[in-house]
Amino acid sequence: MEYKGNIVDIIKRRVYKGKIIVENDKIVNVVECEIDSEKFIIPGFVDSHVHIESSMLVPVQIAKFAMKHGTVSVVTDPHEIANVVGEEGVNYMVDNAKFSPLKFYFGVPSCVPATTFETAGATIDLETTKRLIKRKEFVCLSEMMNIPGVLNSDKNVTERIRITKEAGKPTDGHAPGMTGEPVIKYSKAGISTDHECSTYEEAVFKINQGMNILIREGSAAKDFEQLYPLIDEFPDKVMFCTDDTHPDDLQKRHINNHVKRAVAKGCDLFNVLRAASLNPVKHYKLNVGLLQKGDLADFVIVDNLTDFNIKETYINGEKCFLVDKESDKNTVNLINNFEVSKIELEDIQIKKMSDNMNVILSEDGLLFTKKIMVEPFTESGYVVSDTKNDILKIVVLNRYDKNAKPVVGFIKGFGLKNGAMGQSIAHDSHNIIAVGVTDEDIVEVINSIIEEKGAIAVKTSEKIEVLPLPVAGIISNLDADTLAKRYENINKQALSSGTKLTSPLMTLSFMALLVIPEFKIGDKGLFSSDKFELVELFNNTK
Repeated sequence: MEYKGNIVDIIKRRVYKGKIIVENDKIVNVVECEIDSEKFIIPGFVDSHVHIESSMLVPVQIAKFAMKHGTVSVVTDPHEIANVVGEEGVNYMVDNAKFSPLKFYFGVPSCVPATTFETAGATIDLETTKRLIKRKEFVCLSEMMNIPGVLNSDKNVTERIRITKEAGKPTDGHAPGMTGEPVIKYSKAGISTDHECSTYEEAVFKINQGMNILIREGSAAKDFEQLYPLIDEFPDKVMFCTDDTHPDDLQKRHINNHVKRAVAKGCDLFNVLRAASLNPVKHYKLNVGLLQKGDLADFVIVDNLTDFNIKETYINGEKCFLVDKESDKNTVNLINNFEVSKIELEDIQIKKMSDNMNVILSEDGLLFTKKIMVEPFTESGYVVSDTKNDILKIVVLNRYDKNAKPVVGFIKGFGLKNGAMGQSIAHDSHNIIAVGVTDEDIVEVINSIIEEKGAIAVKTSEKIEVLPLPVAGIISNLDADTLAKRYENINKQALSSGTKLTSPLMTLSFMALLVIPEFKIGDKGLFSSDKFELVELFNNTK
């Protein structure tokens, strides 16, 4: 087969008219010649770090959206499903991915559970890590969230990094807000990347210590605007990733959005495409073609180099996406780990114990939170949500124990005026999390999730909407298009409750992520990541 167009060669940094000759799955020749075509042929995009589970889709279904947007490969960390069902869940994702032409590469989850201050459904121990890292499907040790373990040379952590290096594979990082001497030590320990940078200065410091920066643009965490200058300043040290993206956003964009925005910002075309393909291919040693003679035939045809409208996507020489025709494979088996019993109203009632209450402060577009102190708002001696000051009750319930009792806290920043919202997606352990205006609504939402053994539930003054997640309580068994529509509808219902957040459900899921500073809530209590300890709800001192 011959493919004619304007060929974008990111290795030689030139665009020229010509044709690509493909036999079976490889490019056997690239010929420069005069052709009559306004199309451009570019290397396929690579998502360098993504949690597929955050899309609530199984791999074969997320591939449908990714290929539509010109993505030919992803490097994914299955630690969400690993936290629920362990190695079985990891293998589930690997096996399901085989049904799709998209090139899925996996990282071995490094921190399951992420901390000892929460309850997960499973553990990925050192022996499991040794077993997985040897497999060809696994190209790295995924984000090392145990920062204290790295900095204090914890044997369990250093051994994981050592066996990864011995296998000739890199270790990914996770160091939000960290700079200075800790970064130097973190990098020297063998950490090669970070996707958690939220400021330019933080990213530059990490690059100067030898780390690669993944510019993230997901549904809740959006760092592109702060970090895009790195593309031209450090062209060999930057990659693109989505990390956590919901299905309605995936329906609209993927890595192609990074590319389009970067070019619109004036970034050099070849540096942009390098971040979108060459850099991750080289860093993770992916078997993905880069439009060179002898490469696998992985490429994308676009209409121009400004809008990057995807016309065709090819993987191993096979056309994977047509504008007017999409294949749909829905091969979903159900695995789960869900034991908790329904709760009663009195289970989340809290008596006032002090005039000073520790409250989580959430801000739109950030995974970082802060701790503030407020005076509790009470009714009949019980602390309740204070909508006037946007202080809402937030609840986490361990879903792996049928006798578990809820942990109750309070949060500022959600802005709900009525109802409640909750889900069994709560990074990283995926216990049930809910926030709401009244105790009655919170209980109804939580019990709706329990009834489905995993779901998203949103209650407004008018109705309750439930989206079941029967695969590990975090993934749907619906096809990509149907799920995107269902999620868009339930997200609209969440937004109608008066929330101030752009992506309230995604933001809610990160309020239980204890390893992201500064103040979070887990199934064992409120947690300070700065002190790395549990914190009481009430405080006797200001």
